[in-house]
Amino acid sequence: MRRRDMMGAAAGLTTGLSLFGGEALAQRQAPQRAARPAPPPTSPASTPLGPLDTSARHALIIDFDTGAILLDKASDERMPPSSMSKLMTMYVVFELLKNGRLRMDQQLPVSERAWRMGGSKMFVEVGSSISVENLSRGVIVQSGNDACIVLAEGISGSETQFAELMNETARRIGLRDSTFRNATGWPDPEHRMTARDLATLARRIIRDFPEYYSLYNERSFRWNDIAQENRNPALSRVAGADGLKTGHTEEAGYGLTASAIRGGRRLILVVNGLPSMRARAEESERLFEWAFREFENVVVFRAADTVEEVPVYLGDRPTVPLVAGRDLVLTLPRQWRRNLEVRVRYDAPVPAPVSKGQGIGTLMISGQGVPEMNVPLIAGADIDRLGMFPRIPAVIGRWFGG
Repeated sequence: MRRRDMMGAAAGLTTGLSLFGGEALAQRQAPQRAARPAPPPTSPASTPLGPLDTSARHALIIDFDTGAILLDKASDERMPPSSMSKLMTMYVVFELLKNGRLRMDQQLPVSERAWRMGGSKMFVEVGSSISVENLSRGVIVQSGNDACIVLAEGISGSETQFAELMNETARRIGLRDSTFRNATGWPDPEHRMTARDLATLARRIIRDFPEYYSLYNERSFRWNDIAQENRNPALSRVAGADGLKTGHTEEAGYGLTASAIRGGRRLILVVNGLPSMRARAEESERLFEWAFREFENVVVFRAADTVEEVPVYLGDRPTVPLVAGRDLVLTLPRQWRRNLEVRVRYDAPVPAPVSKGQGIGTLMISGQGVPEMNVPLIAGADIDRLGMFPRIPAVIGRWFGG
């Protein structure tokens, strides 16, 4: 057997797998973490480039496609999410719409409880009925607590029952550290989320419901002759921003879960615990600009690209193409590209038969400042074993050829 290495440099830009993210978002969610005090707002966030100051108490930036974590500050600390928890309310609504259990034109009645609900309002009228489509805009654009109650009661009979549906859905889609006690984010000592869960939820909304996601980019909505502007400051301040949701309570401070896309590359940002609306607007803009400026997605190989032709012993073809089977894309700081090293390792020759998709090699990624990463490589084609008589010359040749 011989073992071969190949050195190469990655080039190009696209989306796919992350070097220091990838499945890391899900992997880092898995363990249940004991609650720790959140760091003070003045402490820096951690990034692959070193500490970065932010006035947010909690912050997280991830690459949408690769899951790469570009910035992290107390992202696993449970915190009051305020109105950002309405993302979970709408995830439930969108899922019911998608599976046909709810319709956009379906009318839901407004109870006195919904009408009396305080905080931000859509200004629903007691005794009226409102379509799910308009209620959705009331939640997303106007952050209407009253609209949330109408949806919750119309779907589950009560807000308490709807909160249980939110919890069940959250566990199913991988929100490990979230507990919902209401549909609005109204202050409750047990109503908690993490920045990581909010980023995961935003990612799922964008990916699972592209047909409804455009609602988050609507800039204003008028109901009951009252027009209200979308409160998301990123929509007007950040190029490419198209969602998602703000939040604010006295305990939580000012928060934002937002997404922006440039050149086909989407980032998700979560910040919370900021001292003012102005700080929320300025800090979210600054962090988005930093992340887009400092990081890039680098294609190593595309799914069907042949990494190398590997010799096959006693096969009906002399070689089998070695492929990744999926786009291999690294999210990394721009200046790290020049340090990137790619090696391919496999045992050769590979004995026939070979099945397409069979693991036969490893792609090893490393470099100065670049975390090491090993990615399985697979056979890109089926190779049958030679018949009895054609095998004889091959076996003799191997004996005498070494």
